[in-house]
Amino acid sequence: MTTIQTRTLGTTGPRVSALGLGCMGMSALYGEADRGESIATIHAALEAGVTLLDTGDFYAMGHNEMLIGEALRTAPTALREQALTSVKFGGLRDPDGGWNGYDGRPAAVRNFAAYSLQRLGVDHIDVYRIARVDPDVPIEETVGAIAELVEKGHVRHIGLSEASADVIRRAAATAPISDLQIEYAIITRDIEREILPTTRELGIGITAYGVLSRGLISGHFTQDRQLGATDFRAFSPRFQGDNLRHNLELVEALRKIAEQKGVTVAQIAIAWVLSRGEDIVPLVGARTRERLTESLGALDVTLEPADLAAIEEAVPAGAAAGTRYPAVQMAHLGTEQ
Repeated sequence: MTTIQTRTLGTTGPRVSALGLGCMGMSALYGEADRGESIATIHAALEAGVTLLDTGDFYAMGHNEMLIGEALRTAPTALREQALTSVKFGGLRDPDGGWNGYDGRPAAVRNFAAYSLQRLGVDHIDVYRIARVDPDVPIEETVGAIAELVEKGHVRHIGLSEASADVIRRAAATAPISDLQIEYAIITRDIEREILPTTRELGIGITAYGVLSRGLISGHFTQDRQLGATDFRAFSPRFQGDNLRHNLELVEALRKIAEQKGVTVAQIAIAWVLSRGEDIVPLVGARTRERLTESLGALDVTLEPADLAAIEEAVPAGAAAGTRYPAVQMAHLGTEQ
């Protein structure tokens, strides 16, 4: 059985499992999900030693938090007590599922937190972060409001998400920051230029989402796969036309390396992120117990220097075709794109 090692989120954050479970896909953006299987997957993750559960209060307008809350209520006490919640807030939605920006005002921070605590059924949130920096509110005000929640015991640690190096520095000067949550994968390496050096200088950890690039480099995605109207990938540039054909060629190059090691493409991709440093905790978006088991297998994969060199040759930085979000969403990112 795979033994899950632990890593610390920066110098001020909690000790967590070396893999975390990103729960977004259990509620939104990647097509239909099975509620019973989702809860069973969360239980299986906790039983395997996964401690970090990541969500956002706007994932399906609170559905994801309620799902995690139900999973925690129905889990054995020992497993429930080991679970750590990482929550993103600030995304503004409407009844039609639309997106209307982000709200980082202190009053909004307190409001969002109150609802999240209720939906999750917990007395505190372990790591709390705004999902995207509100361009109309100084990050000092947003982080300061979370710091007040820490003082009152409603939040344990402060995180950031998709923030630029400058914003990270300003936030860290305001209050201790445990980690930055940001996309990082074999085909998404932008943070290596400026953001990763900044977090390492400041002692801030990384929780990496999108380690399988929304399934693109999982080894299970095919050119002819039909995507539903509500599936994010139906609009994602990397999953369109020639971009998709090019990107799947990169996957096939990874598959050759994986087969030589007797592992799957997904395991190679996750193991690569794990190999980038002890300050990085990959979040796997497994929606089923089968995919969770595969992801956990990455913990048993050791990438030797020759393996890393082969991966670098097969998929060098910048090799992917297409941006990671549609143009409208890319415009709202304050990070390197």
